[in-house]
Amino acid sequence: MAYIDYYKILGVDKSATQDDIKKAYRKLARKLHPDLNPDDKEAERKFKELNEANEVLSNPENRAKYDKYGENWKHGEEYEKAQQQQRQYQQQSHYGGGFSGADFGEGEDFSDFFQNMFGGAGGGFGRSSRGSASGKFKGQDVHAELNLNLRDAAKTHPQTFEINGKKVRITIPAGVYDGQQIKLKGHGNPGVNGGPNGDLYITFNIPADPNFERIGDDLKTKVSIDLYTAVLGGEVKVNTLEGSVNLKVKPETQSGITVRLKGKGFPVYKKEGQHGDLFVTYEVKLPTNLTEKQKELFEQLKNS
Repeated sequence: MAYIDYYKILGVDKSATQDDIKKAYRKLARKLHPDLNPDDKEAERKFKELNEANEVLSNPENRAKYDKYGENWKHGEEYEKAQQQQRQYQQQSHYGGGFSGADFGEGEDFSDFFQNMFGGAGGGFGRSSRGSASGKFKGQDVHAELNLNLRDAAKTHPQTFEINGKKVRITIPAGVYDGQQIKLKGHGNPGVNGGPNGDLYITFNIPADPNFERIGDDLKTKVSIDLYTAVLGGEVKVNTLEGSVNLKVKPETQSGITVRLKGKGFPVYKKEGQHGDLFVTYEVKLPTNLTEKQKELFEQLKNS
């Protein structure tokens, strides 16, 4: 896979502030939004890349990893762990000690990790024996998934669950996104020979919502209006995440037209009081079961 430069996608340099990144994202999101570029596959692809870049660079922790490891930023902690174990191996080899290879999962030890991810950066280490280690080693990390619906993800709230027989209580910030991962330091498996506990990684799963489609910090929804309101204008009630609002409908509104409600979208992650926008698409509902008199009126309108 070709390397994707998130800074280039957003049109900012590496010294950009969080405000610079936010402004650049909002400007490009409005330009590339699917509602403004219907049936444009290239714009759709760029919009997805834009959201991916924003999700990484707008998160200071992920941005720091990306700046350090580039395209391998998601594996930065595994890389650091592998380097630490490499140094321990060298120290123990120097004093004639043995080393037990720590698994990263699926039976892969740190030498495999270096070989597969960094092209042999492990310096030619082979598999070590599985004997007991005399040093202290960090416990195995634990990975868990947490299911949230869209409305829960839109509000800051506490959540309690059980890991390794212990109850863990976390506060989930408003604005988390599907697939986002957070780390709880020291909540993984116990360490070896008095070493520190592993960490707990929680991945959020947010399924599709029946009423709203989320695109970054923006939301999309549809609302039906009758023919008379579409032709003559009026008001329609629109549901948002925070309740319903009355939206004015302009006369001669066509089916498929989209309007924007500023600040009525999804909360921006760890940006209290900031929200994306809500895009509302009108669907004009034609009348049915017309009486003869009503049909006659439509005929008169047609012939006028």
